[in-house]
Amino acid sequence: MKYLDEYRDPVLARKLLDEIHRETTKPWSIMEVCGGQTHTIVRQGIDELLPEGVRLIHGPGCPVCVTPLELIDKALAIAARPEVIFTSYGDMLRVPGSDTSLLALKGRGADVRVVYSPVEAVQMAIKNPDREVVFFGIGFETTAPANAMSVLQAEALGLTNFSILVSHVLVPPAITVILESPACQVQSFLAAGHVCAVMGWTEYEPIAERYHVPIVVTGFEPLDLLEGVLMAIRQLESGRAEVENQYVRAVQRSGNTHAIDVIRRVFAVSDRTWRGIGTIPSSGLRLAEAYRRFDAETRFAVTGVSAVERPECIAGAILQGVKLPTDCPAYGTLCTPRMPLGAPMVSTEGTCAAFFGAGRKRVETSEVRA
Repeated sequence: MKYLDEYRDPVLARKLLDEIHRETTKPWSIMEVCGGQTHTIVRQGIDELLPEGVRLIHGPGCPVCVTPLELIDKALAIAARPEVIFTSYGDMLRVPGSDTSLLALKGRGADVRVVYSPVEAVQMAIKNPDREVVFFGIGFETTAPANAMSVLQAEALGLTNFSILVSHVLVPPAITVILESPACQVQSFLAAGHVCAVMGWTEYEPIAERYHVPIVVTGFEPLDLLEGVLMAIRQLESGRAEVENQYVRAVQRSGNTHAIDVIRRVFAVSDRTWRGIGTIPSSGLRLAEAYRRFDAETRFAVTGVSAVERPECIAGAILQGVKLPTDCPAYGTLCTPRMPLGAPMVSTEGTCAAFFGAGRKRVETSEVRA
């Protein structure tokens, strides 16, 4: 607890807030691209303590939330097969597909199991040689090394009944798309510390230079985020646009080279559809050709799956930072964590869940946010 308390010290938080107020002379818009950061910001009320005109925009930082509906429907089609043990992290079970969810499917008899590591799914494949074990591999670069290692382990064990449904997305291409949007008002980014702990920040340097936008690699505790905001504002106020590292206790510029090597061995970069955003070129990972036999999408030939979004859900606009959850007419009424319409109300990193958990109330009118 000592080390948690260190980064939640109210005296230090007050000092950082005072410094932010002293340094700020203009309105600024800063986007955090991490759902964990969003939850801390909203839960601690950090966005409400900043100077007037300093706005935190909540970006598409929840990997569960940006998983396309079509892929969730494919997961449901695979999980419904009697020979399949379908494994996933808990967040995905309640995310609604077009007609149902993995949790509802489990209630109707499908063998859907929660795991805490892809290695658990590999162990299930060993123990159940007569069943097909599928792992739903979602996430940003953060979870890619572990998912890659599960494939390498399955290969080393000679398993033929293990596969992975891949839904990996990459952060830098998404930042680029946001910056190139005609509606973009983002002037600086707080980069996700856990992604950079794996990948480092060299990929962000060309973005900062090309678009003249400060990027600050930031942690997840209240003091991390306040210091990250302060570092971003200092750059904005001085006209600088560089990549800086607030999260020095966990992140190096080169990242984790061993993890990067594993990712590059097992996966290949590909175009990827982001829910609420659309297809972003070179923004995802797929299994490399040498490991395609472990691709569940190919193994189960889930083609012809059509997805239908709920018209009353504005998750797309929320994921792009264009609107807040409290702008949505369904927020807190038709859509709650117990009965969600969209993924941002389900996931522990979802913006809607963060707002709901913090007791934020819906507003009747709101301006477009970004």
